[in-house]
Amino acid sequence: MNGSIDPVDILEALIAQCRESDYAGYDPFDGLNSGLFRYSGLGRLPVASIAWLQLHKRSPINLRGLIGVPRQRNPKGIALIILGLLQREQRTRDGMSLKEAEELGEWLLEQRTDRAVWRYSAWGYHFDWAARAFFVPKGTPNAITTCYVARALHALGRATNDLRFTDAAVDAGLFLDSLYLGDETAGYYAYIPGETAFVHNASLWTAALVSETARHTGDTRMRRRALTAASQSVSMQRADGSWFYGLRAHHAFVDGFHTGYNLEALSFVQAAQETAQFESAINRGLAYYRREFFLPDGTVKYYNNRTWPLDTHSVAQALITLLTVADEEEDRQLARQVLQRAIETLYMPGKQRFMYQRHSLFANRINYLRWTQAWAFYAIGVYTNRVGTRADN
Repeated sequence: MNGSIDPVDILEALIAQCRESDYAGYDPFDGLNSGLFRYSGLGRLPVASIAWLQLHKRSPINLRGLIGVPRQRNPKGIALIILGLLQREQRTRDGMSLKEAEELGEWLLEQRTDRAVWRYSAWGYHFDWAARAFFVPKGTPNAITTCYVARALHALGRATNDLRFTDAAVDAGLFLDSLYLGDETAGYYAYIPGETAFVHNASLWTAALVSETARHTGDTRMRRRALTAASQSVSMQRADGSWFYGLRAHHAFVDGFHTGYNLEALSFVQAAQETAQFESAINRGLAYYRREFFLPDGTVKYYNNRTWPLDTHSVAQALITLLTVADEEEDRQLARQVLQRAIETLYMPGKQRFMYQRHSLFANRINYLRWTQAWAFYAIGVYTNRVGTRADN
């Protein structure tokens, strides 16, 4: 059965496809890059922009070639591939993965947003992004993309001893710190400059990377702001250990991969700050995560209160959370089940890649590099280094 496929074979197939496409691809949220939509003039209507984006995000038929959406590199996707290549280098020790990661790191340095406008190193998406909370023009830096790029550059700097990567990551922490809203007693980090929406995973990951920058620079005020923001989210953890996605009315949902983000980010904050003050919150969140987001056969649920859709991104973050936040034997055993079940339900051996999502009545097999393949490449790389080279070992 598919569950017996060696994860290393999957990793090699995934990175081979990424190389073949020069690491460019489609994204669930790139619909507004459509030439057809741009020339229609409908982009002047916010409701039309949201509807168009959601149409192409949800459709199981990929119309992007017809509507003029090009395949492109995504900075966050490239960051995930770098993190995956560094995992691969740890396993193979052949130097080739590190060289490939360096080349992609160079590209990330070139893709920084205009520092005459934003002052510090920062990154955004390569498409306009329309949501109910805000509209973000293409190229505008955002917290999550900058956090993942900074993580990749920090890791690349450590692996290569190239200070250009480390310095850019530290500089990104200064941009992230500029997103702080509040004072020394209460505050959080915004998702994008100029907006006030409070989203827990964005604030916590920003706190994590700001903590890392504060560790490098010795800036105690920056360190305190990061701790304050992390404490703010911890204070909003619900009694059962969960978090809503954010504070706005339409953010009142609990899903698996954002819960995993929160736990991983809190763990990162603790390590960078050399503190254990969030250990109780992490343990409560992990207990909730293990209890609510996995079926007995290892299927990863999307939401706390319903299973569908099965989603490769959810699986990837589950593997990372289980294997990096606590990494107990029960987590490794669950990770084995998760990967085996994902290979059975989401992996397509004939195409040698993962599908985007499987719903109860249909499957969306569109090839999304950033959301799906890059996440799978990174997460399975973590798995092979921490658990082994077979899904059912």
